[in-house]
Amino acid sequence: MKVKRIRIFDTTLRDGEQSPGCSMHLEEKVTMAAQLERLGVDIIEAGFPIASDGDYEAVKAVSEECRSAAVAALCRTVDADIDRAADALQKAAKPRIHTFVATSDIHLEYKLKKTRDEVIAMTRNAVRRAASYADDVEFSAEDATRSDIDFLCEVFSVAVEEGATVLNVPDTVGYTLPSEFAGIVRTVREKVVGGRDVEISVHCHNDLGLAVANSIAAVEAGASQVECTINGIGERAGNASLEEFIMACTVRADRLPVEHRIETRELYPTSQLLSTIISFGVQPNKAIVGRNAFAHEAGIHQHGVLSNPLCYEIMTPESVGVPKSSIVLGKHSGRHALLARYEELGLQIDSSDIGEVYNRFVALADKKKNIYDQDLIAIAPINFPAAVAA
Repeated sequence: MKVKRIRIFDTTLRDGEQSPGCSMHLEEKVTMAAQLERLGVDIIEAGFPIASDGDYEAVKAVSEECRSAAVAALCRTVDADIDRAADALQKAAKPRIHTFVATSDIHLEYKLKKTRDEVIAMTRNAVRRAASYADDVEFSAEDATRSDIDFLCEVFSVAVEEGATVLNVPDTVGYTLPSEFAGIVRTVREKVVGGRDVEISVHCHNDLGLAVANSIAAVEAGASQVECTINGIGERAGNASLEEFIMACTVRADRLPVEHRIETRELYPTSQLLSTIISFGVQPNKAIVGRNAFAHEAGIHQHGVLSNPLCYEIMTPESVGVPKSSIVLGKHSGRHALLARYEELGLQIDSSDIGEVYNRFVALADKKKNIYDQDLIAIAPINFPAAVAA
């Protein structure tokens, strides 16, 4: 199978920050951007310069900080927006102007109050103006997945004519199913891109929990840039999770033969840094970076992991920067895990005492949600002749 190079466009600092409770001040954005560059993302979308002086200054600061990753600034198809974005990106080593306009009929009628012809004119003028400032111009058709496909292709064709180097197909409201999304990307590739040196990007939201699945389907259909965020933060239910998409590509390289620049061992540290900055942690069962992602409580699972981690772990915790797996002792745990923990504590339980110790443990676990080391020591047969310090 042919290996395809995928570029990762991280919008944690822009779309991610729009998530309620996830705002960041300038110094925090610069710190996060530096970590994203260490992680290996290709493009960092640093903000929406026209939105506020804070966003403008953040884009400027990130542009000065990041030298290997491209820095993108978002703007509407409005002259003032584009000029402001270009100004904020003046010191960027690799500037990208990212301009967008909605293309679905519902957005045209109720939000923009524009006709299709007016949207085409807006696209033409905005992309031409952006291309006069930067060689790297991305054009997004907001709500692309609910747009008439012929009109969508017409708008994209105009963007390419005026100098767009990247066409972004956003699933703005997380409405599309993977098979549908793949069909849209394939149509854009065939009807608009053809043999031209234009990249197809995708930006998926998670309203139906399908953002990563849709991103994968899009890559299989021809997209070569994926827009995502750390921890999947973003508007409403969030964006495609960078760590989930990358590890899906890594673990299932047999079906997803792609190359990327992401240093996977930096995924967990990056997730932790973001959580610290925004004081907004991930749910315990979050894939890849959640507290329980490499934790095991059920006895059958614990026995399997202690025998060979591959029994229940499809990736090593170290591969994503997690120090190690954890065996959580609870009422579902078995004897193998209990004895392994006693060995870690320096206690050896004689075989004749195992049954009694395990019964004490189960009785305690039925009463307590969390079992601590001091609990294990308390129920250990310390006074039994068979229990000796290792």
